[in-house]
Amino acid sequence: MTLEEKHHFSLLKSAVLNKFREHYSTEDAIKNWNGETIVRFQESLLEIVKGRVSEKWFYTYFKNETSKLPRIDMLNLLSRYVGFDNWSQFKTHHPLNLKPQTKVSAYWFITLIPLIVFLVMRMFADNVYNICFVDNLSNEPITQSQIDIKLLKQEQSPIYFKTDRAGCFNYETPDDKIKFIVSSPYHKTDTIISSIDSNHQMVHLRSDDYALILKYYTNGNIKDWTTHKAKLEGLIDDDARIYKFYENNIGVEIYSKDDFIRLLTVPTTSLKKIKILDKSYKNGKIITLKFSLQ
Repeated sequence: MTLEEKHHFSLLKSAVLNKFREHYSTEDAIKNWNGETIVRFQESLLEIVKGRVSEKWFYTYFKNETSKLPRIDMLNLLSRYVGFDNWSQFKTHHPLNLKPQTKVSAYWFITLIPLIVFLVMRMFADNVYNICFVDNLSNEPITQSQIDIKLLKQEQSPIYFKTDRAGCFNYETPDDKIKFIVSSPYHKTDTIISSIDSNHQMVHLRSDDYALILKYYTNGNIKDWTTHKAKLEGLIDDDARIYKFYENNIGVEIYSKDDFIRLLTVPTTSLKKIKILDKSYKNGKIITLKFSLQ
């Protein structure tokens, strides 16, 4: 992308933001928009110019600094959104004149110096990682619960993030690769290595079947419980060590696999307050489990 193209595209994004603010209240810059605001922008585009952009396109060209312009049809669409016939007309009304032929042009050149410096600095800025998480079974964004991200840095303390309402997180760094650990209440902990080769990367997380079953049952979702109940037998090892911890450290009760499954199949009010304290796996099955009733 040339300097002139960067200039015009930056002005177009500013014009899009101002147009959007005519219909929706937002103080955020476009790069800080969350998933809900992006959806509202898609609806605004559809209403005004009968067109749309995908969420992936938005992340690639609006939330990131990109090295190339979008396709001409998308530039025309956004130009119409801000009141012009097409991209060519938008550029005509926003000339970039860097030749100081007169006092007036020299003045505009001086005023454009900060913008030029900014654009040049952005060309050498840090790599921007935009990573979103999806469920491996449903292939849908994980938005119902936040995901904890522990970013690992060589010879430095870890950096901690949480996903936003769109199930994503952003990070800027000069590094071409980053390594982080993800943990979620209903998905298995995993270590991810991501490369900057992909501006917008989708990471699939494996569901924690036991945590999901427990969630379905304790929430009284009988339909989902019926669907997943058969998995419970296969998830727990026959020789699993299961411990029930009482409050105030007054004692520990040991359960067999059958005892614990029997506990889960008796629909009592107290079961809805069950809390899993710890669990470990071996060969795909739970071999230790600690829980309490609160």
